[in-house]
Amino acid sequence: MHFYPTERVALFIDGANLYATAKSLGFDIDYKRLLGVFRAKGQLVRALYYTALAEDQEYSSIRPLIDWLDYNGFTMVTKPTKEFTDGTGRRKIKGNMDIELAVDAMRLANSLDHIVIFSGDGDFRSLVAALQQMGKRVSVISTLQTQPPMIADELRRQADQFIDIADLESSIARDANSGARPPQRDGRVYQGRGSAFQARDSHDVDASLASDEV
Repeated sequence: MHFYPTERVALFIDGANLYATAKSLGFDIDYKRLLGVFRAKGQLVRALYYTALAEDQEYSSIRPLIDWLDYNGFTMVTKPTKEFTDGTGRRKIKGNMDIELAVDAMRLANSLDHIVIFSGDGDFRSLVAALQQMGKRVSVISTLQTQPPMIADELRRQADQFIDIADLESSIARDANSGARPPQRDGRVYQGRGSAFQARDSHDVDASLASDEV
């Protein structure tokens, strides 16, 4: 990874896409470690995490993760999922956050030097091009180590820097022996309690919303 120490950096994380990518590579993300990696690379201004929530459910399995991230340095951007019936009569759930991520990236661009997008979705190619025209450096994080690759070729070509998340595994993967999840109180997870939260059990709903295509 190439970052300048004086760069103002922001992370834009497509939660469903990142989860699906890490799962396909066989490891869980330790979000505390992930934040630490980029804080060491430059001046981290913001880390935004995007995910859709099934709010009609009495309990959402992703909620503990969302609460932990919210208390530990991430800005959460969420919206309700939508259920619909396709042309074959099958019920499907829609929870795409691409528009929200793109709008926020353009809004914050003037306060940033380097934008890091955690997604392999080819729809972000136009966003990357627009940010580059504003004089911003754009890195994209996904992987080529799966079959098929999780990163769209056009997005990888457009980015100033492609970072394969497989190369970051030793720095951001959760150690299975690192300890228990953060304790909860009144349904919330509080900062400073326990070890960094991981996603394996609480993020399975998000996996079903992972990019329909790259």
